[in-house]
Amino acid sequence: MSSGQLSFGNHGLNAAKELHASTSATEPRLKQGIERTRDRLLSLQHDDGYWCAELQGDTILESEYILLLAFLGQGQSMRAREAAAYMLDHQCDHGGWAMFPGGPLEVSGSVKAYLALKITGHDPKADYMVRARDAIIRAGGVEKVNSFTRYYLAMLGLIPYSLCPAVPPEMILLPLWAPFNIYEMSAWSRTIIVPLSLLWACQPKTTLPPEYQIDELYASPERTLPSTIGGVNHEGPARGWVNWTKFFQRVDRAIKLGERLGIKPLRQRSIKLCEQWILQRLEKSDGLGAIFPPIVWTLIGLRCLGYKDDSPVIASQFNELEKLVIRDVDSSGVAKVRLQPCLSPVWDTAIATIALRDAGVSRHDPAIRRSLNWILSKEVKQKGDWSLRHPDVEPGGWFFEFNNEFYPDVDDTCMILIAFGKCLPEGLGADWTMELFDDRLLKDPKAPVVFSGRSSKAEQAIAELEAAAPLVSAMRRGVRWLKAMQSKDGGWGAFDADNTREVLTKVPFADHNAMIDPSTADITARVLESFAGLGIRPDSDIHKRALDFIFKDQQPDFCWYGRWGVNYIYGTWQVIVGLVANGIPIDDPRLRRAVEWLKSHQQHCGGWGETANSYDDPTLRGTGVPTASQTAWALLGLIAAGEANSDAAQRGVDYLLSTQQPDGTWRETEFTGTGFPRVFYLKYHYYALYFPLMALARYAKAITSRQKN
Repeated sequence: MSSGQLSFGNHGLNAAKELHASTSATEPRLKQGIERTRDRLLSLQHDDGYWCAELQGDTILESEYILLLAFLGQGQSMRAREAAAYMLDHQCDHGGWAMFPGGPLEVSGSVKAYLALKITGHDPKADYMVRARDAIIRAGGVEKVNSFTRYYLAMLGLIPYSLCPAVPPEMILLPLWAPFNIYEMSAWSRTIIVPLSLLWACQPKTTLPPEYQIDELYASPERTLPSTIGGVNHEGPARGWVNWTKFFQRVDRAIKLGERLGIKPLRQRSIKLCEQWILQRLEKSDGLGAIFPPIVWTLIGLRCLGYKDDSPVIASQFNELEKLVIRDVDSSGVAKVRLQPCLSPVWDTAIATIALRDAGVSRHDPAIRRSLNWILSKEVKQKGDWSLRHPDVEPGGWFFEFNNEFYPDVDDTCMILIAFGKCLPEGLGADWTMELFDDRLLKDPKAPVVFSGRSSKAEQAIAELEAAAPLVSAMRRGVRWLKAMQSKDGGWGAFDADNTREVLTKVPFADHNAMIDPSTADITARVLESFAGLGIRPDSDIHKRALDFIFKDQQPDFCWYGRWGVNYIYGTWQVIVGLVANGIPIDDPRLRRAVEWLKSHQQHCGGWGETANSYDDPTLRGTGVPTASQTAWALLGLIAAGEANSDAAQRGVDYLLSTQQPDGTWRETEFTGTGFPRVFYLKYHYYALYFPLMALARYAKAITSRQKN
């Protein structure tokens, strides 16, 4: 955040006067804009204390839902037809379906959409179906679909399972020291692969009527899929002495040959272990991994093992899937169904709390009290997959969804610690210091947290400490868990430490481009920001290693890659905030160059925007349709770097105020969240609400501080 010192560079006194006049004219609008958005955000809080916006993905959610229903014999159901109606609304001008608005055709999603429409009764001769078919053929046809799409086609009898990559359940037998064991995979891949291995083992099939075949989508006259699968993970020449893509293709063929010969001595034991693994992780969870794909594969996989639809476990998973469904009726009276990939209450609540505190809502306000109590109720209290490599670390941290006890993640934990830091009793963290980084906390979970500081009254000090006790206990566990999750390279990944077995990205079923969970600069910087917000001094080896990782990851043009938000604007904002919070001087050349990168990508309207296409084509970094959320991120970076008094910040604020709606919201159709780069993107419906509020509030505080000085 700005130091409050005036710094006009080479603009001179006249420019300073002009800027002051412009800022003064903005202040009434700024105050009104902040109040509007603050009130709107407060009105969206649930009675239990949380916020949870819609989380929107692309139409693969609806198409895969329809294909699941078809597998279950419900492809003509009202629910399936309503999902198809929603999906049809999102057909692009190019004839196919894309991963985000305005994006290029995505073959796998388009093939699944076309098939889903056929199954739900849409005439393949209809104009929109012909356009879809032609677009798919131009893109290479069904031959280009990814591995997970092949599994959907196989379970509907459209291709043989031999054309799917082998996912043998015997993988679960590999010990932790084995290089290709399931815990070397990212957490989200793990929750997909284990139930998917049951499909491979059992190879269930529902045969569709002949009219639902998709032979017309083949681009080649042979009308068959190639034996090998391409994808973003197999692009470019092989690196090193071993061509791992070809190696794993040979392994895949060997597994299939062995199975054809009946060589499966450990199959039944493996299936049983996979079943137990899944059932254990369904406890205290909104479905396996609490996300759409593993829930679907779990339903199919357990049914393969004989579980009936009315059994408690299958019924519970259908219920979790139903929670992801949103049903609306449009202005013409047509009912439409869409699905969310998961729910985001912990993430939304943490960021909403931060934004409201920035906007001046008291920590004593009932809304803040309710949010803190709800967040505290979601703290992880049991060990999950992460603990296999950290058995001595006390459970802590938070997950993303309502319930996902096995999978706390670093990013949510950081956001919550930042929120807690903003809700500590006044003086705590400024006049008070908490020794949350004491090494004794790593060795003894019950070691006391040491406070030191001053207070005018002993009674006041004791009262403040007692009020902070629940937060401090949770913060201690959260900080301890974060420390343990630092990777050897100094950074942090999302769910696991040192999840960097890159050769796994070359296995045939790794084409979702997220087989591993390596350290990223955006999360690493957020960890440092969360530590700073709790008064933790940035002088430890943990900090030094983290800073080294961040600076090594800076791009040649001085921005940072955004793994979890689109894209370089997201990464650069988060890194700047984390660096400044941890004492990197705002005149550090590396930081100044990053600031100039942000300024150089501001658009004429005053806003910032970046297309998700920048993941495929880095020359597009920092360019795209301007959005409220990305403008807010850029502003937050500038303000943190002491640039609140710059022309760029003023223009950015003017953009937000001029595009704000009367109810305090902003219209935003772009997808600015990232699931899997180049594969799956997200629209967080509150990103265009709490991030602009945060930016406007911090800007107001910065210019007020400047005026006082």
